Amino acid sequence: MTGREFSVLGVAVLSSVLIMGWIVWSERPVLTPSTIGDAKSAGDQTSTQTDDADVDEVYAETLRDTAEAAPNDVSPRLLLGDLYFTAQRFEAAIPWYEEVLALSPENVDASTKLGVSYYYTGQIERSVETFEKSLTVDPTHQRALLSLGIVKAFGLQDLDGAMVAWEKVIEIEPDSAEGQAAQDSLDRIRATHESSGVDKP
Repeated sequence: MTGREFSVLGVAVLSSVLIMGWIVWSERPVLTPSTIGDAKSAGDQTSTQTDDADVDEVYAETLRDTAEAAPNDVSPRLLLGDLYFTAQRFEAAIPWYEEVLALSPENVDASTKLGVSYYYTGQIERSVETFEKSLTVDPTHQRALLSLGIVKAFGLQDLDGAMVAWEKVIEIEPDSAEGQAAQDSLDRIRATHESSGVDKP
C-alpha cells in the first residue's frame, strides 16, 4: 500500500484504534501485596484499568526485594511488569517482562505486554518481533494478533499486514471484544476504499 493510500485509509481506522486501545489496556492484573510469591494467582487475577495510574513505590520496592531474593521466581517479576504497565510506565515495565520471559518463555500474556511496551517506547521492530514470537507459542492469542495489527498499521504503515492480522482475530472468535474491534476496523477500511475509489484490498 502506498503512502497516499495509507493517508486516505488511516483516518478510517482511527476510531477503531481507540476501541482497540481499550482492549489492549483492559483485563489488567490485580496488584496487591497479598499476591507476592503466589505464582499461580499472579498470572490469573485480572481487572479493568482504574483511574489511578500512580505506582505504589513502597509496594514496588517490596516486589523488587522479593525478586532479588528469589532469582528464579517469575511471580514478583510479573507483578512488577504489570504494575508499571498499568501505570503506562513502559520503560520501567520492559526489563521485568524480559526477566519473566527469560524464566518462562511461553508466557504469552507477558510477551504480548512486552510487545506493547516496546511499541510505546518507539521500538517498533522489536514490538513486531515480540508479537510474532507470542504467536509462535499461541497462534490463537487474540490480544497478540490485534496488537500486531495496530503496530503494523500505525507503526509500519503496513495496512495490508494489519488487515491480515485482524482477519485472523475474527476467524478465532468473532464475537469477542477483540473480534468485534477487528471487524469494525476492517469494515471502516473497506468502506473508505469504496468511497475513495481505491481498489479493495
